[in-house]
Amino acid sequence: MNYLILGYAVYLVVAIGLIVWLGRTLSANGEVFLRDVFDDQPDLARAVNQLLTVGFYLLCLGYAFLTMQGETLYQTPIGTAELLAAKLGMLMLTLGGVHLFNVFVLSRWRQHIRMRTMAPPVVPQMWMEDGHEIQHRGHAEEPAHAT
Repeated sequence: MNYLILGYAVYLVVAIGLIVWLGRTLSANGEVFLRDVFDDQPDLARAVNQLLTVGFYLLCLGYAFLTMQGETLYQTPIGTAELLAAKLGMLMLTLGGVHLFNVFVLSRWRQHIRMRTMAPPVVPQMWMEDGHEIQHRGHAEEPAHAT
């Protein structure tokens, strides 16, 4: 009996189920994050979330299908289980890497947007040197030295 066909069937069911579950979870939680990034543009946040979700599905399903190809034909249940475990493990590592990369890019994007909307820095009102005030509100003062 060729267990490879059974292994591929199990792989497809688990891989597609995992990708769909993870895609829905990331999409739901990612929309909250994107609404924070696009605070004044909720439609843009929703559109970006949908585009990221479609890209996630295309990338992950494509990778899952590409990794289906077996190196050898396994004739035993143990060999098929080992092949299945290796392929699912690689898929899960790839999904985690894609997720972490997306989080990194989106957090950098969020930081960039927040920096653009921050108020400019305040002009200093006082300068200190060695714990003594040397200038206050544009007037030069002599440092007070204890003698």
